[in-house]
Amino acid sequence: MTSTKILLLLGSGAREHALAEKLTHDGATVLVLPGNAGIPNSHPEVNPLDFESVKAFAHAHDAKLIVVGPEAPLAAGITDFFAGSDIQVFGPTRSAARLESSKVWSKEFMRRHGVATAKAWPFRSDNIAAARAKAAELGGHVVVKYDGLAAGKGVYVCSSPEEAEAAFDDLQTSYSGWFSFLLEEKLTGPEISIIGLTDGLTIRLLATSQDHKQLLADDLGPNTGGMGAYCPVPFADANVLAAIRRDIIDPTLRGLQNEQFEFQGFLYFGIMLTPTGPKLLEYNVRLGDPEAEVLLPALDSSLLTLIEATLNGTLAQQGVRQRPGAFVGVVLASGGYPASGFPTGFPITGLDNLPVGVHAYHGATRRDETGELVTNGGRVLVLTAHGQDLEEATARAYEACARVTFQDAYFRPDIAQRPAPVLTASLVN
Repeated sequence: MTSTKILLLLGSGAREHALAEKLTHDGATVLVLPGNAGIPNSHPEVNPLDFESVKAFAHAHDAKLIVVGPEAPLAAGITDFFAGSDIQVFGPTRSAARLESSKVWSKEFMRRHGVATAKAWPFRSDNIAAARAKAAELGGHVVVKYDGLAAGKGVYVCSSPEEAEAAFDDLQTSYSGWFSFLLEEKLTGPEISIIGLTDGLTIRLLATSQDHKQLLADDLGPNTGGMGAYCPVPFADANVLAAIRRDIIDPTLRGLQNEQFEFQGFLYFGIMLTPTGPKLLEYNVRLGDPEAEVLLPALDSSLLTLIEATLNGTLAQQGVRQRPGAFVGVVLASGGYPASGFPTGFPITGLDNLPVGVHAYHGATRRDETGELVTNGGRVLVLTAHGQDLEEATARAYEACARVTFQDAYFRPDIAQRPAPVLTASLVN
């Protein structure tokens, strides 16, 4: 186990709960800004986007390392803010964070460096008529992506002209003023998430995982921040991973080196396994959520050691060990999510009665004036189960969902239960 050190973890969701638990297990003292009601050592008085306050807090607690959970502080330049100081930040610079913070810029990066991806066309809000015409030309089989950060909700997957028109209408309603957006051809195939730690030269991958973005069963309904995940993905074998590395990961690393980005952090590849090979849908420059809530319990290696190696240039000397079995995480959400305006403040019961092998990660919880644990947002909890195989882990996760309750609680009933896909020769040879 790594020697004890004090670090700051920025964020407030279930991903940060999983990170805090793992890093604490690895030997660190973890102080979470702002955290939530379920995360030990939370400090809600500190705004993670107020970098001067973060700096003062770090000095007061003698913390020399900051691990960033969500994308917003990275896009705002927290790594740049602490550059040259005695405090290290695990996360890319603001310039490199554009891989996530700008869908248009990210797509141009993919094109420049030969990363396999969908065809796409950039547009601006003052020329939305041209985008409507292009979508009609493609029969409405398009994906519309808001250019900036949108907490996983600025993406519209369309299968008809009517759906495309509705997407453009919602885009104009949701984002006022001038903005850019991307129109992509709609690809087909199963999606997987590949997440690793990289120093820009070397990457060390965590287990393969699969997210469930849509609100409803059978992948219907609006996109959310994620309704559940599992790992590892049974069909993502060595041949599939070799194709992904060849067509997506290696060209990305070459691009980071060619453009001389300072990238020391998590790098997420959202990938679709199409009939013509793997295609990159998007980058994230941090751990996915809810992927983190299954990947971190599955990680047998010390995450703290991997982070320190990324920062000090020794990542190439590190390996990654995974725990045996499967991990399934199901999100318990507030009724009405992902729309806004739904009620919160409902008491949460059953967390003291979880099945063996299940852990609850707090996403949006708080204590009310009486000290009772209540809901405080959309994705309230993630219940993660470990099992010998995917079937056992799934059964345990849903047993936990039946025991934990709050008013208007909702969860998808089919996490980790998609039919096994038939992959084409381009992915298995």
